[in-house]
Amino acid sequence: MIDTATNKIKGVVYIGRSPHEAFFTPDGKELWAVVRGEDYVSVIDPAKMKEIRRVQTANGPGMVLFRPDGRYAFVPSSFTPELDVVDTQSYKVIAHVPQASPFSPNLAVSRDGTEVWFTLKDSGKTQVMSGQPPFHILATLDTGPITNHVTLVENANGKFAYVTVGGENVVKVYRRGEKPELVSTVTTGDLPHGIWGSGDGTRVYVGLENQDAVIAIDTLANKILATIPIGQQPQALVYVPEAVPIGDGTGNLMPLADAGNAAHLTLIAPEGITKPAHATVSVNSLGPLDLLQMAVSGLKAGQMYRLLLVTGRTPPYGEKQELAVFKTNLAGAQVVQTVGPFREVLTSETEKTAEGIQQRFLLVTPAESDAAELIEKTP
Repeated sequence: MIDTATNKIKGVVYIGRSPHEAFFTPDGKELWAVVRGEDYVSVIDPAKMKEIRRVQTANGPGMVLFRPDGRYAFVPSSFTPELDVVDTQSYKVIAHVPQASPFSPNLAVSRDGTEVWFTLKDSGKTQVMSGQPPFHILATLDTGPITNHVTLVENANGKFAYVTVGGENVVKVYRRGEKPELVSTVTTGDLPHGIWGSGDGTRVYVGLENQDAVIAIDTLANKILATIPIGQQPQALVYVPEAVPIGDGTGNLMPLADAGNAAHLTLIAPEGITKPAHATVSVNSLGPLDLLQMAVSGLKAGQMYRLLLVTGRTPPYGEKQELAVFKTNLAGAQVVQTVGPFREVLTSETEKTAEGIQQRFLLVTPAESDAAELIEKTP
């Protein structure tokens, strides 16, 4: 628990493996945290800082949000194609709503409680569900590969849903209604992930996971107002109105230090080959080692691929070292991570001449072939 005014940790509650996306009930009396590595929601008394009960759900609950009147909680799954609706009075699941695919990381609930939007990262879809019994699906949208998070906005122009699509590096804006309509696409930067609107509905803020930055979007014009450098790989993001009643809110904060050291790369199809595949890469310092994360899209769905470190950018690409083997999801996309001493060998040649370090490049091939699908782009 962090005091937003002072940035001090007030307490810690241990609840289970891999908690994800915790939110307060509308009356502020309980904090619900999904335990993604298990099969339950942890209900916490925030005053006592103690878990008081568990609500059994489908395996891998991804997030929990409440209808504004507090009557129901909505819990999509990250491992099971099922969204559970919980009665907050009885703490029982009263509805099991089928998801179009298993991996839902995020959802949003409308102010009037009539709509629940949830994203499906594995299939590149977003679904709209009724917030009223019997909680049926109203619409299924093909939003794009690595569909991450969604937020709902109401402003002078109407009612909208903003969806981050990491595989296309965009935020897609849908006008809400009986048949949701795509009305705008905002190009963002590398791997947009977390998104949340300001209290007055005039701004949305988006974390760029592979760019170590947050952007602010004017929702009336759907234009980017600012890009704010921050720490490593922002994923979830929540806007809290009046979080700091006095002062600038910077008390007890620390410099980024090693967390500010990063490299950002792009992978494209080899010269002369026309393919839709592309990838963005973030290489972040962990101290003596680096975390390399690649977000790739445009490959064949459900296929195995290799991420390689090579000594040449052109065929036959020189010496090859396998970094990771991965399988693409239903949308032909994937987020791949590996750890090692990468940043130094992947920086530009001019930076390393004096050090005598041989530059390496990233290459993606099918698992059973050396045929190049993607190669690191020239800086």
